[in-house]
Amino acid sequence: MTIKDAPEEWRVTATSTPFRGNKTSVRTDEVVMPDGSVVSRDYQVHPGSVAILALDDAGRVLVLRQYRHPVRHKLWEIPAGLLDVPGENPLHAAQRELYEEAHVKAEDWRVLTDVYTTPGGSDEAVRVFLARGLSEAEGERFEVSDEEADMELARVETAELVRGVLAGELHNNCLAVGVLALTAALAGGGIESLRPAEAPWPARPFES
Repeated sequence: MTIKDAPEEWRVTATSTPFRGNKTSVRTDEVVMPDGSVVSRDYQVHPGSVAILALDDAGRVLVLRQYRHPVRHKLWEIPAGLLDVPGENPLHAAQRELYEEAHVKAEDWRVLTDVYTTPGGSDEAVRVFLARGLSEAEGERFEVSDEEADMELARVETAELVRGVLAGELHNNCLAVGVLALTAALAGGGIESLRPAEAPWPARPFES
């Protein structure tokens, strides 16, 4: 038996959008269940995101600490950002985010993993990249504001991040998924076994 997610779409009899925000919205669908009944399902409509596990030559991961108001915490995270333009190439978005948040560029890019963050309540899809061959980006630093103005940067050993995830000390989903996926890749087929940076992404189709 092959364990693999499969696309499927149950019939929707009506749709409304009771809330529209700057980047996301809330949609209500009336969905037909297998027994023929119809139920309401509310969920966040999200453009999608990219996240970058940037690994330096010393085996350390670039992380940042940022205030997240919904959970009332300052969280250690890996660089990430929204797919602001419909159909945007996720690799280009990831390269932009790494530059804007850390003023870093990378020579080698691979897809680490693709995830739905909270599929019971949001259609957000995230592509997590592995970036290596890090160096300082040219030019002036990107001007940050709001929560990002208070951001801290650090480089931390992968093993320490894994320890923190398993100890319940680190909670950001992209950080947790990223460092655990990297650990699994290194213990298995190695980094060379990872998908190329331009691998297809059915959740958020894009042009090369």
